[in-house]
Amino acid sequence: MGYVLLAGAIAAEVAATTAMKYSEGFSRLWPSLITVSGYVIAFALLAQTLKTVQIGTAYAIWAGAGTAVIAAIGMVFLGEGLTLAKVAGIVLVIGGVVLLNLGGAH
Repeated sequence: MGYVLLAGAIAAEVAATTAMKYSEGFSRLWPSLITVSGYVIAFALLAQTLKTVQIGTAYAIWAGAGTAVIAAIGMVFLGEGLTLAKVAGIVLVIGGVVLLNLGGAH
């Protein structure tokens, strides 16, 4: 159940960050409200996740997956360029999460 909650926290954080792009510096009401609500939900779900998942593992997955998904959204939907450096960065983030999980499994 902890990983289901973590997936929800990641989805809420990604939605909040995407909405922040459209809030235009918190000058637009609805995207601003989605941003604030999304982060409240994300942190609430992350807090519940920590009841059953180790903090290092949960945070690494939350931050790494969120970063990778937001980078992909930026490239696919927001016209941000795809560069070798961005791809390498995403690969390193995912690799770091995998290594943290492998290290915690022993």
